[in-house]
Amino acid sequence: MRIIKKIDVMRKFSLAEKKKGRTIGFVPTMGFLHAGHLSLIKKAGKRNDIVVVSIFVNPAQFLPNEDFSAYPKDFRKDALICREESVDVLFYPGRKDIYPAGFSTYVEETSLSKSLCGGSRPGHFKGVTTVVAKLFNIVVPNTVYFGQKDAQQSYIIKRMVSDLNMPVEIKVAPIVREPDGLALSSRNKYLTKGQRAKACFIYKALKIAEKRVKKGERSSAKIKAAIRHVIEANLRGEIDYIDIVDTENLKPLKKLKRKVLMAVAVNVGKARLIDNIILKPGR
Repeated sequence: MRIIKKIDVMRKFSLAEKKKGRTIGFVPTMGFLHAGHLSLIKKAGKRNDIVVVSIFVNPAQFLPNEDFSAYPKDFRKDALICREESVDVLFYPGRKDIYPAGFSTYVEETSLSKSLCGGSRPGHFKGVTTVVAKLFNIVVPNTVYFGQKDAQQSYIIKRMVSDLNMPVEIKVAPIVREPDGLALSSRNKYLTKGQRAKACFIYKALKIAEKRVKKGERSSAKIKAAIRHVIEANLRGEIDYIDIVDTENLKPLKKLKRKVLMAVAVNVGKARLIDNIILKPGR
Protein backbone atom coordinates (compact mmCIF):
# COMPACT_ATOMS: atom_id res chain seq x y z
CA MET A 1 0.00 0.00 0.00
CA ARG A 2 1.20 3.47 -0.88
CA ILE A 3 0.65 6.42 1.42
CA ILE A 4 0.41 9.57 -0.65
CA LYS A 5 0.29 13.02 0.90
CA LYS A 6 0.75 15.33 -2.08
CA ILE A 7 -2.06 16.26 -4.44
CA ASP A 8 -0.02 16.18 -7.64
CA VAL A 9 1.37 12.72 -6.79
CA MET A 10 -2.12 11.39 -6.09
CA ARG A 11 -3.54 12.72 -9.33
CA LYS A 12 -0.61 11.44 -11.41
CA PHE A 13 -1.02 7.99 -9.88
CA SER A 14 -4.72 7.87 -10.68
CA LEU A 15 -4.37 9.15 -14.22
CA ALA A 16 -1.59 6.65 -14.92
CA GLU A 17 -3.72 3.76 -13.64
CA LYS A 18 -6.74 4.85 -15.65
CA LYS A 19 -4.58 5.16 -18.73
CA LYS A 20 -3.80 1.46 -18.26
CA GLY A 21 -7.53 0.77 -18.32
CA ARG A 22 -7.87 0.23 -14.60
CA THR A 23 -10.86 1.42 -12.62
CA ILE A 24 -10.55 3.32 -9.36
CA GLY A 25 -12.89 2.88 -6.42
CA PHE A 26 -12.68 5.67 -3.88
CA VAL A 27 -13.72 5.79 -0.21
CA PRO A 28 -13.42 9.32 1.27
CA THR A 29 -13.25 9.34 5.09
CA MET A 30 -12.28 11.51 8.04
CA GLY A 31 -10.40 8.59 9.57
CA PHE A 32 -10.83 6.71 12.85
CA LEU A 33 -12.00 3.84 10.71
CA HIS A 34 -14.62 1.35 11.86
CA ALA A 35 -16.58 -1.55 10.36
CA GLY A 36 -18.82 0.85 8.46
CA HIS A 37 -15.82 2.20 6.57
CA LEU A 38 -14.56 -1.35 6.02
CA SER A 39 -17.83 -2.32 4.35
CA LEU A 40 -17.28 0.49 1.84
CA ILE A 41 -13.67 -0.51 1.25
CA LYS A 42 -14.72 -4.12 0.62
CA LYS A 43 -17.37 -3.02 -1.87
CA ALA A 44 -14.85 -0.84 -3.65
CA GLY A 45 -12.41 -3.75 -3.85
CA LYS A 46 -14.97 -6.08 -5.39
CA ARG A 47 -15.87 -3.74 -8.23
CA ASN A 48 -12.62 -1.93 -9.00
CA ASP A 49 -9.01 -2.64 -9.91
CA ILE A 50 -7.61 0.04 -7.60
CA VAL A 51 -8.94 1.11 -4.20
CA VAL A 52 -8.09 4.55 -2.81
CA VAL A 53 -9.04 5.63 0.71
CA SER A 54 -8.61 9.22 1.82
CA ILE A 55 -8.32 10.49 5.36
CA PHE A 56 -8.90 14.19 5.87
CA VAL A 57 -10.70 15.83 8.78
CA ASN A 58 -12.32 18.65 6.87
CA PRO A 59 -12.41 21.90 8.86
CA ALA A 60 -14.84 23.51 6.41
CA GLN A 61 -17.72 21.26 7.46
CA PHE A 62 -17.44 21.96 11.19
CA LEU A 63 -19.33 24.85 12.76
CA PRO A 64 -17.38 27.17 15.14
CA ASN A 65 -18.56 25.43 18.32
CA GLU A 66 -18.30 21.86 17.02
CA ASP A 67 -15.70 19.18 17.65
CA PHE A 68 -13.12 19.79 14.92
CA SER A 69 -10.13 19.92 17.28
CA ALA A 70 -11.40 16.98 19.33
CA TYR A 71 -12.46 14.76 16.43
CA PRO A 72 -10.98 11.27 17.10
CA LYS A 73 -7.83 10.40 15.18
CA ASP A 74 -5.54 7.37 14.97
CA PHE A 75 -3.65 7.42 11.70
CA ARG A 76 -1.36 4.48 12.54
CA LYS A 77 -4.34 2.25 13.28
CA ASP A 78 -6.16 3.49 10.19
CA ALA A 79 -3.13 2.76 8.00
CA LEU A 80 -2.86 -0.74 9.45
CA ILE A 81 -6.53 -1.40 8.75
CA CYS A 82 -6.14 -0.20 5.17
CA ARG A 83 -3.15 -2.49 4.64
CA GLU A 84 -5.11 -5.43 6.02
CA GLU A 85 -7.94 -4.63 3.62
CA SER A 86 -5.53 -4.52 0.64
CA VAL A 87 -6.12 -0.85 -0.06
CA ASP A 88 -3.83 0.30 -2.86
CA VAL A 89 -3.45 3.94 -1.87
CA LEU A 90 -4.10 5.81 1.36
CA PHE A 91 -4.37 9.49 0.48
CA TYR A 92 -3.50 11.63 3.50
CA PRO A 93 -3.28 15.29 2.52
CA GLY A 94 -2.52 18.14 4.89
CA ARG A 95 -4.90 20.99 5.64
CA LYS A 96 -2.72 23.51 3.83
CA ASP A 97 -2.69 21.29 0.73
CA ILE A 98 -6.49 21.18 0.53
CA TYR A 99 -7.04 24.76 1.66
CA PRO A 100 -3.96 26.77 0.70
CA ALA A 101 -3.50 30.38 1.74
CA GLY A 102 -6.02 32.63 0.01
CA PHE A 103 -8.51 29.82 -0.66
CA SER A 104 -11.87 31.44 -1.48
CA THR A 105 -13.80 29.13 -3.83
CA TYR A 106 -16.60 26.90 -2.55
CA VAL A 107 -19.10 24.47 -4.04
CA GLU A 108 -22.61 24.75 -2.60
CA GLU A 109 -25.83 22.81 -3.17
CA THR A 110 -28.76 25.08 -2.35
CA SER A 111 -31.87 22.89 -2.19
CA LEU A 112 -31.36 19.48 -0.60
CA SER A 113 -29.07 21.00 2.02
CA LYS A 114 -31.76 23.15 3.62
CA SER A 115 -33.50 20.48 5.72
CA LEU A 116 -32.41 17.91 8.33
CA CYS A 117 -28.75 18.42 9.28
CA GLY A 118 -28.53 21.38 6.95
CA GLY A 119 -31.20 23.18 8.94
CA SER A 120 -29.38 22.92 12.25
CA ARG A 121 -25.83 23.08 10.89
CA PRO A 122 -25.82 26.00 8.41
CA GLY A 123 -22.77 25.89 6.18
CA HIS A 124 -21.96 22.27 7.01
CA PHE A 125 -22.85 20.87 3.60
CA LYS A 126 -21.11 23.73 1.82
CA GLY A 127 -17.95 22.43 3.45
CA VAL A 128 -18.80 18.85 2.53
CA THR A 129 -19.50 19.51 -1.15
CA THR A 130 -16.42 21.67 -1.48
CA VAL A 131 -14.01 19.10 -0.10
CA VAL A 132 -15.68 16.21 -1.93
CA ALA A 133 -15.50 18.08 -5.23
CA LYS A 134 -11.81 18.73 -4.60
CA LEU A 135 -11.17 15.09 -3.72
CA PHE A 136 -12.95 13.96 -6.88
CA ASN A 137 -10.68 16.25 -8.92
CA ILE A 138 -7.59 14.93 -7.17
CA VAL A 139 -8.32 11.19 -7.03
CA VAL A 140 -10.21 11.05 -10.35
CA PRO A 141 -12.24 7.98 -9.33
CA ASN A 142 -14.66 5.93 -11.39
CA THR A 143 -16.87 5.02 -8.45
CA VAL A 144 -17.15 6.54 -4.98
CA TYR A 145 -18.63 4.84 -1.92
CA PHE A 146 -20.63 6.45 0.87
CA GLY A 147 -22.67 5.07 3.76
CA GLN A 148 -26.42 5.33 4.22
CA LYS A 149 -25.94 6.65 7.76
CA ASP A 150 -25.08 10.01 6.24
CA ALA A 151 -28.14 9.82 4.00
CA GLN A 152 -28.57 13.53 3.36
CA GLN A 153 -24.91 13.82 2.45
CA SER A 154 -25.24 11.09 -0.16
CA TYR A 155 -28.31 12.75 -1.72
CA ILE A 156 -26.50 16.09 -1.89
CA ILE A 157 -23.37 14.60 -3.42
CA LYS A 158 -25.43 12.75 -6.02
CA ARG A 159 -27.09 16.05 -6.91
CA MET A 160 -23.72 17.80 -7.12
CA VAL A 161 -22.36 15.11 -9.42
CA SER A 162 -25.42 15.36 -11.65
CA ASP A 163 -25.61 19.16 -11.69
CA LEU A 164 -21.90 19.63 -12.39
CA ASN A 165 -21.62 16.75 -14.91
CA MET A 166 -18.95 14.97 -12.93
CA PRO A 167 -17.97 11.62 -14.53
CA VAL A 168 -18.31 9.75 -11.23
CA GLU A 169 -20.66 6.99 -10.10
CA ILE A 170 -21.92 7.23 -6.51
CA LYS A 171 -22.71 4.06 -4.57
CA VAL A 172 -24.44 4.12 -1.19
CA ALA A 173 -24.00 1.14 1.13
CA PRO A 174 -26.33 0.09 3.98
CA ILE A 175 -25.74 1.27 7.54
CA VAL A 176 -23.50 -1.00 9.59
CA ARG A 177 -24.77 -1.38 13.14
CA GLU A 178 -23.71 -2.68 16.51
CA PRO A 179 -25.58 -5.83 17.68
CA ASP A 180 -28.04 -3.64 19.61
CA GLY A 181 -28.76 -1.50 16.55
CA LEU A 182 -26.63 1.58 17.18
CA ALA A 183 -25.29 2.91 13.88
CA LEU A 184 -21.49 2.82 13.78
CA SER A 185 -19.88 6.23 13.93
CA SER A 186 -16.48 7.61 14.84
CA ARG A 187 -18.27 9.91 17.29
CA ASN A 188 -19.59 6.94 19.29
CA LYS A 189 -16.24 7.15 21.05
CA TYR A 190 -17.55 10.21 22.90
CA LEU A 191 -20.29 8.23 24.64
CA THR A 192 -19.92 7.29 28.29
CA LYS A 193 -20.74 3.73 29.30
CA GLY A 194 -24.17 4.78 30.48
CA GLN A 195 -24.89 6.82 27.36
CA ARG A 196 -23.75 3.98 25.13
CA ALA A 197 -26.15 1.56 26.83
CA LYS A 198 -29.06 3.86 26.02
CA ALA A 199 -27.99 5.08 22.58
CA CYS A 200 -29.56 2.02 20.94
CA PHE A 201 -33.00 3.52 21.63
CA ILE A 202 -32.54 5.85 18.66
CA TYR A 203 -32.71 2.91 16.27
CA LYS A 204 -35.37 1.19 18.36
CA ALA A 205 -37.51 4.31 18.06
CA LEU A 206 -37.16 4.24 14.28
CA LYS A 207 -38.08 0.56 14.16
CA ILE A 208 -41.17 1.13 16.33
CA ALA A 209 -42.24 3.90 13.97
CA GLU A 210 -41.60 1.60 11.03
CA LYS A 211 -44.01 -0.95 12.53
CA ARG A 212 -46.68 1.74 12.84
CA VAL A 213 -46.25 2.60 9.18
CA LYS A 214 -46.55 -1.07 8.20
CA LYS A 215 -49.80 -1.23 10.18
CA GLY A 216 -51.19 1.63 8.12
CA GLU A 217 -50.26 4.84 9.91
CA ARG A 218 -49.66 7.62 7.36
CA SER A 219 -49.62 10.75 9.53
CA SER A 220 -46.11 12.15 9.70
CA ALA A 221 -46.93 14.02 12.91
CA LYS A 222 -48.11 10.86 14.68
CA ILE A 223 -45.12 8.84 13.53
CA LYS A 224 -42.68 11.52 14.65
CA ALA A 225 -44.46 11.77 17.98
CA ALA A 226 -43.97 8.03 18.48
CA ILE A 227 -40.24 8.36 17.78
CA ARG A 228 -39.93 11.31 20.14
CA HIS A 229 -41.74 9.45 22.92
CA VAL A 230 -39.36 6.47 22.76
CA ILE A 231 -36.23 8.60 22.67
CA GLU A 232 -37.31 10.98 25.45
CA ALA A 233 -38.46 8.10 27.64
CA ASN A 234 -35.19 6.19 27.38
CA LEU A 235 -32.35 8.49 26.43
CA ARG A 236 -31.02 11.60 28.11
CA GLY A 237 -30.27 13.60 25.04
CA GLU A 238 -31.27 16.74 23.22
CA ILE A 239 -33.23 15.95 20.07
CA ASP A 240 -31.94 18.05 17.20
CA TYR A 241 -34.59 16.90 14.76
CA ILE A 242 -36.98 14.10 13.93
CA ASP A 243 -38.25 14.34 10.39
CA ILE A 244 -39.84 12.42 7.56
CA VAL A 245 -38.92 13.68 4.12
CA ASP A 246 -39.41 12.79 0.49
CA THR A 247 -36.48 10.81 -0.87
CA GLU A 248 -36.40 12.84 -4.09
CA ASN A 249 -36.30 16.39 -2.75
CA LEU A 250 -35.80 15.90 1.03
CA LYS A 251 -38.80 18.12 1.77
CA PRO A 252 -40.83 17.36 4.92
CA LEU A 253 -44.05 15.42 4.42
CA LYS A 254 -47.36 15.61 6.26
CA LYS A 255 -48.60 12.31 4.84
CA LEU A 256 -46.65 9.24 3.78
CA LYS A 257 -47.60 8.22 0.25
CA ARG A 258 -44.39 6.98 -1.36
CA LYS A 259 -40.83 6.14 -0.39
CA VAL A 260 -39.63 8.36 2.44
CA LEU A 261 -36.54 8.94 4.55
CA MET A 262 -37.19 8.92 8.29
CA ALA A 263 -34.22 10.61 9.95
CA VAL A 264 -33.18 11.54 13.49
CA ALA A 265 -30.38 13.52 15.08
CA VAL A 266 -29.82 13.49 18.84
CA ASN A 267 -27.12 15.17 20.91
CA VAL A 268 -26.06 12.74 23.62
CA GLY A 269 -23.40 14.26 25.83
CA LYS A 270 -20.53 15.21 23.54
CA ALA A 271 -21.78 13.00 20.70
CA ARG A 272 -24.13 14.02 17.94
CA LEU A 273 -25.80 10.80 16.78
CA ILE A 274 -27.68 10.52 13.52
CA ASP A 275 -29.67 7.61 12.13
CA ASN A 276 -32.27 6.92 9.49
CA ILE A 277 -34.32 4.31 7.71
CA ILE A 278 -36.04 4.35 4.34
CA LEU A 279 -39.70 3.34 4.24
CA LYS A 280 -41.96 2.36 1.38
CA PRO A 281 -45.46 2.90 2.79
CA GLY A 282 -47.39 1.71 -0.26
CA ARG A 283 -51.02 2.67 -0.63
